[in-house]
Amino acid sequence: MSIESTIREKLERALQPTRLDVINESHLHAGHGGSPGTGESHFRVVIEAQVFVGKSRLDRHRLVNETLAAELAGKVHALAVKAYAPGEKIS
Repeated sequence: MSIESTIREKLERALQPTRLDVINESHLHAGHGGSPGTGESHFRVVIEAQVFVGKSRLDRHRLVNETLAAELAGKVHALAVKAYAPGEKIS
């Protein structure tokens, strides 16, 4: 299974999002120091979930990072996160 698929599956299972975009941006970082050259090292996640209601931006990011701890400790070099509660404007 690809890292992108693993990220999607783990976030769907743990946070039950109403919207989830997992964007592989590894090609934008090819050849830079932290890029392992696997094609699956840099990701952007846009996620909307009920679990984020009443939580700070920091707490939302912590939930995502805790869910993906194994990937962040291993093959994922960078993860950009935009986390929203339902009804919030997604930019």
